[in-house]
Amino acid sequence: MSCPNNASAPSKQRRSHRRPAGSALDAALADAQARPAPEPQSFTELGVPESMVAVLAERGISTPTEIQARTLPDALTGHDVLGRAQTGSGKTLAFGLALLTGLREAERPRNAPSLRGLVIVPTRELAQQVAAELEPLALVDGLRVATVFGGAPIGRQIENLRRGVDVVVATPGRLLDLMDRRIARIDAVSIMVIDEADHMADLGFLPAVRRIIDATPADRQCLMFSATLDGGVDRLAQRYLTRPAVHAVASASAPVTSMRHRVFLLDHGDKVDIAAEIASRPERTLFFVRTKHGADRLARQLVRRGVEAAAIHGNLNQNQRNRALEGFASGRVRALVATDVAARGLHIDALDLVVHFDPPSDHKHYLHRSGRTARAGATGTVISLVEAHQASDVARIHAAAAVQPDQLTVRAGHPAVRAIATSGDHLTATTRAESRPRRQSPPAHETPTRPTRRQNQRAHRAPAAPRRARAKSAR
Repeated sequence: MSCPNNASAPSKQRRSHRRPAGSALDAALADAQARPAPEPQSFTELGVPESMVAVLAERGISTPTEIQARTLPDALTGHDVLGRAQTGSGKTLAFGLALLTGLREAERPRNAPSLRGLVIVPTRELAQQVAAELEPLALVDGLRVATVFGGAPIGRQIENLRRGVDVVVATPGRLLDLMDRRIARIDAVSIMVIDEADHMADLGFLPAVRRIIDATPADRQCLMFSATLDGGVDRLAQRYLTRPAVHAVASASAPVTSMRHRVFLLDHGDKVDIAAEIASRPERTLFFVRTKHGADRLARQLVRRGVEAAAIHGNLNQNQRNRALEGFASGRVRALVATDVAARGLHIDALDLVVHFDPPSDHKHYLHRSGRTARAGATGTVISLVEAHQASDVARIHAAAAVQPDQLTVRAGHPAVRAIATSGDHLTATTRAESRPRRQSPPAHETPTRPTRRQNQRAHRAPAAPRRARAKSAR
């Protein structure tokens, strides 16, 4: 597959020739999106090795998504790639299969560091999830994957790198720290990936990203994925991608069509009660708030109303974040309250409801938050809890996101709220509850609230009761 601006073969001279302007890249993306979808092909037909195809089949993945079908032929033949696709479209496998196949087929240089593949991502959650996606595919061909990110013990990461790895999935700050210590050497990297480039721009990481790319060989292959080209991403692409194959399957403002978008207009005094009513549903619910303190506060308020809840935000250490995510993924934690730090990095299978407790700052954040549901072809619901003074701003965000939500004025106990509160797979929720200890934990970073202490004290005063019964009463 080729694009109008593709080279017949990847040119890898030092980036000295003139780059097209940002408007030219925008035009190339528009042209790429307008091209018809490629004819259906299997992963084998696209050039993915049989060993990896078998691993995908074991996970129930047999048909490439559109972004995978578009980008893999160019990426597997060594072209630089600039890709744009909506969240949940399969971008990780799109670049992961190309990265691992390229390393598998390339001869490892003698007397050179083993690190030959590099993936740069904006958040530690995304680093962990990308690594988890790549590791089973890498293992079948004897390739080793490691993660490097802040908020985790650096000693363990140093030990992993010294032991030797083929691919590192890293956040920019921690990788630069390890480069400055001369622990992480990236001068032998042959393929690198820049994922969620626009989010790295939003977080101010582009200077660090440029420094990292400058430390890689001039002839390495670069695969860049971004939802937009604003915030300096266009200049990054112009500087570091050599005649890239450009592919796009959706614009940054295109909503996921399998989502149902709804607005619940409410009074401030009802907001937490309505959130708790929704969170009490049989299935899991992901809430988004604007601030770290707001995440802590809402998680506590939900726990006090009898909902198993946890918060995740940038002030937590990695173990606390992991516990919150693992609890939510398993179903032990019914409600997860997240700041926007989690919008790009969270991937939870079969998550069918996202709630904007606080409105996002713009339509891009709305789409990325909302994209945690309706992933991989599934359906989902997105609800915005909107107070009167927020209504006009939220309406502008929906318009910019090309979303036309249903809108209702509700109070606690309203039939529409009750319908959401009883939605979800009861059998799945029951099965999870029976397969885990009957015990409620407060948010991973919080001390227990007063009601929980009193309940635990009452349970402690009944030593004759079986352990399972004590744990149940503590709920």
